[in-house]
Amino acid sequence: MQKSMILASVTALALLTGCQKAEAPAPTDTATTTEEVPVETVPAEGAETSDAAAAHRFASWAGKWTGVEGMYVTITTAEPGKYKLEMQSDLDTKGTYDGSDSEHGIKFKRGAEELSLRRGNGDETGLKYLAGKKECLIVKQGEGYCRD
Repeated sequence: MQKSMILASVTALALLTGCQKAEAPAPTDTATTTEEVPVETVPAEGAETSDAAAAHRFASWAGKWTGVEGMYVTITTAEPGKYKLEMQSDLDTKGTYDGSDSEHGIKFKRGAEELSLRRGNGDETGLKYLAGKKECLIVKQGEGYCRD
């Protein structure tokens, strides 16, 4: 019985010794700096690839996006942070609108309405024809455009 107590004590001591907390490395006098690394985006099909396109937050959206029943939006980059939107938004409304970078998309004014194109998917448009599509831009419920 005494041997088993000694053996148990030695085993417990060995386990405790192996479980000691490791010390943190000593601080150094060297300063640490953080550097932002730019993220490259691959332009979408039909998008500009010039330096001018790099000055646009949503340059990868340039090109044609298709909606339902012949609706579409074609986005082209203009001066830095600005866009031209050629849009057929319903059967009776076709026009060209000036857009600009905003926090979540491209904002533009159509008539008296302040609107914005934002990223989404076909299900979020509320349009049966676009359901299941992954790469879409949404103006509002019932108005969206997708790439195939």
